[in-house]
This record gives sequence, C-alpha cells and structure tokens, in this order.
Amino acid sequence: MTRDALLLLGRDTPHARETLATHAQRLRERGVADAVHARHYDHEPRRDLRGRLTAIDADRVFAVPMTTAHTRETTVGVPAALQALTDATVQYCEPIGRSDAVTDVIHDRATDAAADAPSAIGLVTLGASSLPYHRQVAEYHAARLRERGTYDDVATSHLVQNPAVECLRYNLSTDDAVVVPVFVAAGAATDRDIPDRLDLARGGIAYADPLGAHPRLTDAVEATLAQQRVLADRDTTAATTLTATAPAFATDGDGA
Repeated sequence: MTRDALLLLGRDTPHARETLATHAQRLRERGVADAVHARHYDHEPRRDLRGRLTAIDADRVFAVPMTTAHTRETTVGVPAALQALTDATVQYCEPIGRSDAVTDVIHDRATDAAADAPSAIGLVTLGASSLPYHRQVAEYHAARLRERGTYDDVATSHLVQNPAVECLRYNLSTDDAVVVPVFVAAGAATDRDIPDRLDLARGGIAYADPLGAHPRLTDAVEATLAQQRVLADRDTTAATTLTATAPAFATDGDGA
C-alpha cells in the first residue's frame, strides 16, 4: 500500500483525458506523491466513478477536482463518489482555478493568441446561476492582470451568469482585444459556445486556447496539494468535511 496518493478528477472528454494525463505524468516525474492517478466522470460522478476508485490503494488520498471553480458536481457528486475510498483518509482539495499560477497561464494563452499585443483582455468562465465561485475566480485573475498593467482594459464574462459572454465585446473599451476561456480543457463550451456568442466572425477579437496542459497549471496542482497537506495536519477542514458529510443517495444503483 502506498502512503500518499494524488487523485486528479475531471470530466470524461477526449481533451480532458489528454490534459489530465499530461499533468499526472509531470506530477509523477516530480515525485509529489507515492502514486498519481487520473479518473474521469461524465454527468453523475458517483455512478461514473464507481469501481474506478476502489483500485486506489493508499493510506491517504488527496483528491483534486481539475476545474477552475466549484460546481454542483464538485460540491455534491464528487464528494459522494469519494466515499468509495473506505480504506483511505480522503483529503478533498479546492479546485485549481484560484492559484496565482493560473494568472500566468492566462497571460501566456493571450500572448500566444494575438499576433500583436492587444490593449484589452476578456476572461470567460462557465459561471452558475446559483453559485458565485466562477465569478470569484474570474474577478480574482482580472484584478491581478490589472495590477500587472499589461492591458489597458480587463473584463470578465460567463456562459451561465451575468455579465454574459455576448456582452463582452461591448464591455471592453476597444475592439483590439484578446479573449481567454478560463477552462481547464477544451470542449463544446470553448470550441463552439463561446466563439458563437462572441461572434468571432466579426473580427477584432483574438481568441485563445483554454488553460490545457500548460506547465504552470501543473504547478497550480502541486501548490494545491502542498497546501492541503498542511491543512491535513488539523483536525477538520472545510474541504475534508465535504466528503465526510456528503449525503447518501437513494438510487437504483446506477445513479437514477
């Protein structure tokens, strides 16, 4: 049995699998834990992860949701799924989006996307009608970008929350702008929904890749792990409580 294992958790899409595999391999090479695993779920984490977690043999598992901010999946479904790790102490980490390293990734993605240095940058997150977490992440990095003074204007927007992506073009003070989707991996949102809502065919806006496999995002995961290791020495943490208090689901065994 390994002492410590790091578990990366993400959505089950081809891009997400490739992205998590890259980060997992780097973290193995860095020796951040005795073992590093990546597991994926579709829409029902408890059902989709069933059987994929029991093979993890460790005294302590640090589980990192590979998202930029919490969603209902990561606050309810994933903690419930982690209860399958009955032989290990589970330390549930925060999503990686609020790491200072992510600001560096955003800057690099913007620089790569624009042929000339744009005077404005827009950030797009998923958002949620009832949860503030994506908005907080977007505003955090927007504030850090403003402090750096690289751009004359910085604005935020969201797919499922106001200010909406459709308004981003008009909320920026200039058409000379670059937009960065603050998503861990590419998917329908970054490849279709955001470009359509930005009406990129009109021109004037450069569009960047999501955070992806950028090395600084690996640094963000490592920093999250290091922080949770410190918190693990305390009796209780909010992150660990999520898994301890996750409600048992009354289902037919397949999440229905």
